[in-house]
Amino acid sequence: MQQSAVPELAHTHTNPIHWLATATALAGVVALSSVVQPDSATAAQAPGTAPKSAPAAAPPATTGVEFPLECGPVKIVVAKKATGDLDGDGRPETVAVAHCDAGMSTPPDGVYVLTQGTGDAHARVVATLVDPEERQKVTGLAVRASAVRADLLGYSSPDVPTCCPDVTERAKWQWDNGTFVRSTPSEARSV
Repeated sequence: MQQSAVPELAHTHTNPIHWLATATALAGVVALSSVVQPDSATAAQAPGTAPKSAPAAAPPATTGVEFPLECGPVKIVVAKKATGDLDGDGRPETVAVAHCDAGMSTPPDGVYVLTQGTGDAHARVVATLVDPEERQKVTGLAVRASAVRADLLGYSSPDVPTCCPDVTERAKWQWDNGTFVRSTPSEARSV
C-alpha cells in the first residue's frame, strides 16, 4: 500500500452537511446584500459653490378642489390624474379627469389643470381642457414632455346614446404663450 505524501484532511471529503452549510452561508450573504446598500453617490463641489436645484415640489392634490361641475346631490369623482411641469416654471401641475358620480349611464368627463398657489390650502382649477358639455369620456391620460395627452371617446351626433360612444380621438395640449393649445398627436396608433 502506498502512502500519500499529503496527510488526509477532513475538509477534502464532502458530506451533505457541508453542502447545506455552504448553501446556508450563500443565502445569508445574498439576503444581507439586499438589505445593506451603499450610500448615494455625490459629486464633488468646487469650494464656495452650492447646488442650484431646489427640492422638488409636491404635485397638487385633488382633494378639496372645487371643480366647475354641476352634480346636484351626487358627488364628484376624480377618475384619473397625471402630473408634470406643464408651463416650465419648475413646479408640477396636476391634470385631473373628473365627472359626476352617476349611478347609471356614462357621465361625461371634464379634464382640468390644477395648480397650487403659495399659501393656498387646496389646489385650484386654472384651465379646462375638456368641458363635460362636449360629452366626451377620457380613456387614457398622460403627461409627457410638458404636454397633456388624452384618448377621448365621443359621439357622432346627439342621437347616439351615452352608453355607446362611437368616435375615438387623441388629443394633445401644450402650454404656449399663456394658454393651452390643443392639437392631434403626431404618433400613429393602430387599433
